Amino acid sequence: MGASSYGPPRHSSRVGPRVARIRVPGDQLAATAAPERTTATALSGSLDRGAHRTTATAHGSPHCRGRQGDRRRPVGDNGGPPEGRKPVTEDRSVPNRTPESRPGRGQELEQQVISLASKNDRLAEALTSARQRIVDLQGQLDQVMRAPGTYGTFLSAYLEDREADVMLAGRKMRLAVAATLPLGAVRPGQEVRLNEQLAVVAAAGYEAVGDVAVVREILDGDRVLAAIRADDERVLRLAGPLLGTHLRLGDAVVADLRTGFATDLVQRSEIEDLILEEQPDTQYADIGGLDLQIEQIRDAIELPFTHPELYREHGLRPPKGVLLYGPPGTGKTLIARAVAHSLAQLAGGENGTSYFLNIKGPKLLNKFVGETERQIRVIFARARERASSGVPVIVFFDEMESLFRIRGAGVSSDVETTIVPQLLAEIDGVETLDNVVVIGASNREDMIDPAILRPGRLDLKIRIDRPDARGAVEIFSKYLTEDLPLHPAEVGAHGGDRAAAVRSMIEAAVERLYSTGDANRYLELTYADGTREVLFVKDFVSGALIANVVDRAKKSAIKDLLATGERGISRRHVLGALEQELRESEDLRSSTDPDQWSRITGRRGGRITHLRVLRSDDDAHASVVDSPSPRVGGSESAARAAQGIVDVELPEGVL
Repeated sequence: MGASSYGPPRHSSRVGPRVARIRVPGDQLAATAAPERTTATALSGSLDRGAHRTTATAHGSPHCRGRQGDRRRPVGDNGGPPEGRKPVTEDRSVPNRTPESRPGRGQELEQQVISLASKNDRLAEALTSARQRIVDLQGQLDQVMRAPGTYGTFLSAYLEDREADVMLAGRKMRLAVAATLPLGAVRPGQEVRLNEQLAVVAAAGYEAVGDVAVVREILDGDRVLAAIRADDERVLRLAGPLLGTHLRLGDAVVADLRTGFATDLVQRSEIEDLILEEQPDTQYADIGGLDLQIEQIRDAIELPFTHPELYREHGLRPPKGVLLYGPPGTGKTLIARAVAHSLAQLAGGENGTSYFLNIKGPKLLNKFVGETERQIRVIFARARERASSGVPVIVFFDEMESLFRIRGAGVSSDVETTIVPQLLAEIDGVETLDNVVVIGASNREDMIDPAILRPGRLDLKIRIDRPDARGAVEIFSKYLTEDLPLHPAEVGAHGGDRAAAVRSMIEAAVERLYSTGDANRYLELTYADGTREVLFVKDFVSGALIANVVDRAKKSAIKDLLATGERGISRRHVLGALEQELRESEDLRSSTDPDQWSRITGRRGGRITHLRVLRSDDDAHASVVDSPSPRVGGSESAARAAQGIVDVELPEGVL
């Protein structure tokens, strides 16, 4: 074609091909990106608008020509070329390079659609997350900007007016109650939440911390008199958890002194530990060698309980207490437990109940003045409460001399001057002790205040002495029985009779214990009148020692089984355990004050002037015992030491 002003448009300085018109059919977009129809439609509209702008530029719009720097063309009335000029015809030799005709253009559009759809999804997710974050922040802001709430203590309710009395900051106020709160379910002492208008809107819990108060007296159904400190007593109202509960004197409660409520019960081990068990399982048959003492205590305690009408008919009153005294380890505690078990059986047959309050004397001692007396009052108040329903109660004071010793005998303390009168007031005071039996146990009865031992208080006094040979056989038979594993050789030596084998081992052990040979010599006492007395091993035998011997024999049998494979207890095990027990007792005897030995053994008689500590070995060497008393001097002392004896001269009146 020739050069003409109506020729093909000149190329601009822009990079890329000159686009005359771009149209993307809707069916093509639907076929390439059906899932992203909306995005494709938007893209199609955008492309259409771009095509129109490109067409206008190609046809020479004034705006585009101005930007392109093109020269103005004269235009005729009909929009065609001016008169006198020939229209420019399209040059068919130039190929049509529309976007639709480019190779791979459809795939590019498809990829663009997919990319835009992915971006659209991510944008939607971001908008959703932002919306949720805004909601959360709004909730947090509302929570921070919420007006502060106040807590008060609920006192009482007025259901008709939907109002309540509330203790708030030490002031008693009548407040309105929200309609959403069930007013009848709120209990006295419960905390309630108030809004900014001081209306009760919600119920909370109970105060869990506060001062510890001890109940001194029950005033009525919802009030108690409690001691906060030694000289500070308050009247407290019972909060919801304590209403309807059976409070006892001495119970500890949590006290909120601001509101005057007792909100909870505190379990104090110092009192609860006194009740070791409701019904001890020890029976009289479990005690050996004390038949006479058991008969005495049964006549004194069980007969008045089983036949009270006969006692009333004859004008007799049952004893208030029993004192069991004697050397340690002789079964005093076992007898007290057996009494409780027997009374339970008499009270209700096999399902009977009795209470055994085992009070360890030293546990009651307290450094605060009056605290021990208070605990004694609590113990007897608990005993009376238990016994009020007809259930027998045994109050057992072990180591009684530690609490109720002779008044004025204390060197650095005089607590006994108030503790002893407290016990006397509880035993024979104004309040009676029906169905309550006081049993005391001591191995130093000489230290107990005489006012406690007089008739009318601890009426019956039973000495629990060391068992004799017959009693030792009975005690051995309680622990060494024929149902235990016995050595085959031991059973075979008695013709397969297991009972005979057990009797043989017991007799051998008792014979060794109660022998009066030189090997069993323990102590020699010299009295003021010149008489002498030798104490042997048998004078120190107790039920506890026998039980320990049998336990040692069982352990030896187990060790032999593991070492040699031989099963069963034999005489060798029993006698070996006995010798080991005596050997340990000798060591303890050598390091113990002889004066205390004589007191513990309960020797009766004249004044002791000399004490000779003997050894049981073959050489019969003397055991030197330190003593503050003067020793016999001179050659006589040396000669006696050569004979294996050490003389200890005690001052007059020591024993």
